[in-house]
Amino acid sequence: MTECSTGKKMSTKDFLIVIVIALGSFMAGLDATIVNIALPDIAKALDVSTVTVSWVLNAYLIILVSLLLAASRLGDMKGYRNIFLGGFALFTVGSALCGLSPNIDVLIISRMIQAVGGAVISALGAVMVTSYLSASVRGQALGIVAMFTMLGAALGPVVGGFLTSAFSWQYIFYVNLPVGIVAIILGMHILPQRDPVAPGANLDVPGVVLVFVALGTLIVGLTSIQGSSAVTGLAALVLSVIFWALFVAWERKAKEPLIKLDLLSNEAFTLQNVNVMLIQMAMAGVMVIMPFYLELVKHIATDNAGTILLALPVGMIMTAPIAGKFSDVIGTKKPIIFGFLVCAVALILLSTLSVSTSVGHICIYLFLLGAGTGIAFSPLNSAVMGESPAQERGMSSGLVKMMTNLGSSLGVASVMLVATVVAGPKLTEISAHQLPSMDLAGAFDAAFLFCMVLEVIGIILMLKVPAKEPSGDPEEAVMGF
Repeated sequence: MTECSTGKKMSTKDFLIVIVIALGSFMAGLDATIVNIALPDIAKALDVSTVTVSWVLNAYLIILVSLLLAASRLGDMKGYRNIFLGGFALFTVGSALCGLSPNIDVLIISRMIQAVGGAVISALGAVMVTSYLSASVRGQALGIVAMFTMLGAALGPVVGGFLTSAFSWQYIFYVNLPVGIVAIILGMHILPQRDPVAPGANLDVPGVVLVFVALGTLIVGLTSIQGSSAVTGLAALVLSVIFWALFVAWERKAKEPLIKLDLLSNEAFTLQNVNVMLIQMAMAGVMVIMPFYLELVKHIATDNAGTILLALPVGMIMTAPIAGKFSDVIGTKKPIIFGFLVCAVALILLSTLSVSTSVGHICIYLFLLGAGTGIAFSPLNSAVMGESPAQERGMSSGLVKMMTNLGSSLGVASVMLVATVVAGPKLTEISAHQLPSMDLAGAFDAAFLFCMVLEVIGIILMLKVPAKEPSGDPEEAVMGF
């Protein structure tokens, strides 16, 4: 199906294509959250420190974010289908190696292999939807993919906790194997074989190296600057700035750059990419700070706290496909602004949390934040891809994923920094459990207000983006979903 297709409802073939792509998003979402809950068990089983075991997460994130643009470029060069299936296979093999790892060194290396595959399936999802399906169903298709990503992220802590408790930590990686095998088999039969959009292109290897070092030092710096390694963290951030500048300078003169900086001259494309990062920053920030509030202020058990947190991804799952469908027929600007507005209201409500706030109110506020994020996120992805020229969609898809993951990293670091400034440095130490609940609640309220400011900035940026004509029928948005 081509871009100019006039169909407004997904055919069975379209739906199956979306499902294969969505399975990759599901695995990526699941793996983003399933490991965290098992880290204490991994550290105990492999007899390593908390700092050392944290590299099971850090190594994965650095490789994943650094290779997203390179993976999308490879798709342009070699064809999306083959690279996507190859990435799926590598992710599945990496998952098996993680489960079989006898020590922490092998586990970290296996996670890096897994991350290479994860970068491929993450980077090519949006461009494959955009290339294989018509513009009139792009929003709902991306909404389904987003829903599977959120479902994976929501199920991660629940599935990870169950598998670790009932069996062992290895099974959090083994759970990827049946999904990966099924997706590869389906993909071989369902995904269409298309000629590469840039068969004669070359991969910008220096650009890959520069962005790897720039992002790697950024993540190391953000994760170190708040603790006892503040000097190391600051040095890493300085290095990151230097390598970002070198990356930009190189990309300007490279014959076949990893990302064409001319794309950023399109104001709508640039602003909406920034909004992808902002909305992800707010959501990731809330997800990292809420467990502290629930456990340290409300004194809720860890397993019950995880159940309460499910309200946020449930809100996203319920709204993302519907928002994608509506954006196909009423345009993307209004749903994006409305989604950011709902998020801002939810964060204002979250900033009123105190020791006496009921669990019911907490769940409602989290659900509203998830719903607003789902309403905005699918149209945002559709809008960014719609602004991209056909021959640059692989590059744009990788950039969107990079902004999403960068938003997660920045969100976690920034809200923890805000909370630490308000409550004092003890918040990052074990003695945080001894701090008065009222002091902690005030710090978390400040963090929620910071996230609210991010959403308001997103609304302001979207007001500068010109509205575009929708591709479908408004009546169908009501009748056809």
